[in-house]
Amino acid sequence: MFVRDDGRPVAPDYLTRRFRQLVLASGLPPVRLHGLRHGAASTALAAQVDLRTVQGQLGHASIVLTADTYTSVLPELYHEAAEATARLVHGHGAYECPESPEDPVAPEVTQA
Repeated sequence: MFVRDDGRPVAPDYLTRRFRQLVLASGLPPVRLHGLRHGAASTALAAQVDLRTVQGQLGHASIVLTADTYTSVLPELYHEAAEATARLVHGHGAYECPESPEDPVAPEVTQA
């Protein structure tokens, strides 16, 4: 709930109307007020803020709700996490694949 300087409540639809006016005046593409919340959460996840922290920022009672809501962001994050893990492992003695599947020579271990 938002209040005015004198303590009287601000009507909920006032914020929505005022936000629309500001977006229109800015020349930016239309966005809903709630879209900012979703955008902030998606950006936080893309910045690798952990899911539990984003859950707390959004006030979700369950991490499942947060995960279910932002599943479109999570696959990219999982891919980035796998790539980062592969880089770390590769730099510290990962196996290199042989040139061809028929190559009878066992893969060599690389040392960083």
